[in-house]
Amino acid sequence: QSQLQESGGGLVQPGGSLRLSCAASGFTLDHHAIGWFRQVPGQEREGISCIPTSGGAPEYSDSVKGRFTISRDNAKNTIYLQMNSLKPDDTATYYCAADPDYYCTGYLGEFGGYGMHYMGRGTLVTVSS
Repeated sequence: QSQLQESGGGLVQPGGSLRLSCAASGFTLDHHAIGWFRQVPGQEREGISCIPTSGGAPEYSDSVKGRFTISRDNAKNTIYLQMNSLKPDDTATYYCAADPDYYCTGYLGEFGGYGMHYMGRGTLVTVSS
């Protein structure tokens, strides 16, 4: 069964850092678009980062640009999201996603985070003192 599984969430103080991991099983991430989105209960999804199938520079939403970094390790079949300078507004459940043919159009920002075939179950990040 093909799936994604996030890990690495938790409680962190404002200004702190966390690195989320997303392990793929049942398929390989090579040549897949990858992305992260987040969601707070009762609110819309927000797409925060995406790398299209064609590769190239990662794209980020304005809310996380300069603070978050998406990456992948194909040898480990894992996606990462390095989150620095965390703020209370970053508190959300974070989800990873992947798709064999996706170009990130419309993925970023509020109402984004849709369109990729594979999606994990999420990991909760709480930023609080």
